[in-house]
Order: sequence, then structure tokens, then C-alpha cells
Amino acid sequence: MIFALNAGSASLKFALYADDRTLTQVLAGAVLTRDGETRLTIAAKGNSRPVEAEIKGDATEPGRALPQVFDHLRRLGQTDGIAAVGHRFVHGGTAFAGPAPLNRGTLDALTELTSLAPAHQPASLAGVAAATAALPRAVQVGCFDTAFHADQPRLARLYGLPRYLSNQGIVGYGFHGLSYSYIASALQRRFGNSAGGRAIVAHLGSGVSLCAMREGRSVATTMGFSTLDGPPMATRSGSLDPGVVLHLIQSLGMAPQAVGEMLHQRSGLLGVSEISGDLRDLLGSDQPAAQEAIDLFVYRIGREIGSLTATLGGLDTLVFTAGVGENSPSIRARIAETAAWLGVALDAGRNQSCHISISAAGSPVEVLVIPTDEQRSIAQGVRAWLGRR
Repeated sequence: MIFALNAGSASLKFALYADDRTLTQVLAGAVLTRDGETRLTIAAKGNSRPVEAEIKGDATEPGRALPQVFDHLRRLGQTDGIAAVGHRFVHGGTAFAGPAPLNRGTLDALTELTSLAPAHQPASLAGVAAATAALPRAVQVGCFDTAFHADQPRLARLYGLPRYLSNQGIVGYGFHGLSYSYIASALQRRFGNSAGGRAIVAHLGSGVSLCAMREGRSVATTMGFSTLDGPPMATRSGSLDPGVVLHLIQSLGMAPQAVGEMLHQRSGLLGVSEISGDLRDLLGSDQPAAQEAIDLFVYRIGREIGSLTATLGGLDTLVFTAGVGENSPSIRARIAETAAWLGVALDAGRNQSCHISISAAGSPVEVLVIPTDEQRSIAQGVRAWLGRR
């Protein structure tokens, strides 16, 4: 068995797979916190009713939540066969372009990258510690979001900084790679080797990025050196003029740590609306600030689609994925309107029902809704690493 663990910025997801030809999923689960309550849900294959339980702590604290998760799995008899645990790591830096064993040297290197992904890296490291304690005989393997973008053209990753800084690794890395890897595979199953040709995938969740792909390979993406880049997110600022950071520190006297905390945790949709970072809350609000936050979100994504289309030299396929992308017809419709100049047109009925293909008949750009599966990408990475040992 392979256990895939995905510690995100706002949730903890996991899945258990049989190491067979098709990586059959045995169970899947999640720990989610909403309205102050943290709940565990485990859905096992063949069982019509999922297991639900209250979790002490928060979904963003794997070190507290995971031991409780493993206790529940142990009671269900689902831990004995686990030979390997795959962990999602948002940042792999320049050293990790594929799955790697999580030994002391690897963990030390990943710990040094914490400042580049402070909302994610500590959670992943805590997940490794908890999984190692619960499953001491299982091998621990890291799978990296940055790896999918490692072969991007150099110009797509280079900043206009002194060369010695670029040589030290201050370049664009790109993130959400496990999600994009899964979507690329789905596009290959649908279209064959062309993988949808010139495609833009919009990963819209609490974290937000877009990726331009040519035949399933990353060409450019909106997140760069850190997970702050790109459109505004739930609580992260998204791209801004670096002069803003200098102004906050030099003129307003803010400490760098306070600036970092603000940009990661009190900006984005939450900062603009002063209500919530959750689009569901904002869509249900009649407050002008909530509407402005939504407008900014849509505007910036539309602008990124234009930029990525220029990189690709045209657009054949647009894919929506992740929590908002998969479940919000109204946001998809509004984003599609910003890309109407590219020929993007939706079928309103299909969009409302979240059909896989939501483009209107005759639309020169095929628009798809594809649920992502980062856990399966993790399991595939673990199995690939096990096969290379």
C-alpha cells in the first residue's frame, strides 16, 4: 500500500492506494476546519457511509491532526499494509526535480526552504514527523510541486536581477505542480499526445495560480519565486510592485516579519473585503467591499490568461480545477467573459451543472472542468521512485 499525504495551506487530505497496475484507491479522507470546528472524513471503497469524527486542533496543524487520523485508520485496519508514505512538498528548490527519499539530509535541505513557502513547508515537515512516528517501518518519500516546472525555458524563470543572485537560486520556480501534473495526464487521456495543444490550466483554490502548457509540459506559470506571486488569493496578496514592500519597511516602519505575515495571512480576498478569504462567503455577501474583492480576483485572472496566451502564441484549451475552479459556475462564467476576446464561450447549462466540457458549440477554445487529484500524483511519484531504487 502507498499512503499519499497532502498537507495544504488550509486543509489536510490523504488517500490510500494499492500498489497494483492501476493504483486502485482503497480510501480517501480529509481534515477540514470551518466555523471553528475541525472534522475528519474517511471514505473507504465499498462503504456507502463515510467515517466522520471530530479532530482536536486545526486542519493546518498536521502535527496535531495526523496522529488522530492514523489512530482512526488503525482502528479501521488500514495501516498494516502501508509500505510507503508520499508527502507533498510545495517547494523543492533547485535540488529536487523528482521524488526523493526523506532522510535527514533531504529534510534539512527542505527546512532551509521554509521562508519561501511559510504556509506550507512547516506543515509538510510536521506531516513527515507524524507519519514516521505512526508508521516507523514505512519509507517516507517527498514529491514536489516545483518539479513539474523544472524544465521551463530559462527566460520564463529569470528575473531582472544581478546574475549572481540568479545563480544563487533566486529565480521563478512555479507551484501547484502536483495538481498540474494530474491535469496534464487527464488532458493526455482526452486528447492523446497533444494534451490539448496550447492549454492554460487555472488552479483556483485558497491558493491560486495558472499554468501555460504546450502538449502537457509547463511553459510558464503565474507563481514564481514564492507562493505569493500571481492573482490575489484567499489570504495572500498575489503579485505587487516590490516598491510596496520597500515602502512598508522603509517609510511605514514595519518589521520584515510583520510584512511577511500580512502578505501571507491578511491580504488577498480577506484583506480587500475585510470580511472573508472564502469566495463562498463573498459571493453570498451584499457588501461593496466583498464585490470589489471578487471583481479584483476575476480581473487579475483574466489579465494572467492574456499574458499566458501571448506566451503560448494562442489558446486551444482552458481548464478550471481545484476548489473554486471545480465548484463555482459563477466565477467560471465571469472569468470566461474576460477571455471572450480569445474566443472563449461557455454553454450556460453545462457550466451550471459542472459538466467536464462547458464550452459553447463552435467555441474555438475548449473549456473544461477537471477535478484535480494531487493525492494520486503523489502516489504515482512514490511508485516511480520505488521502481528506480
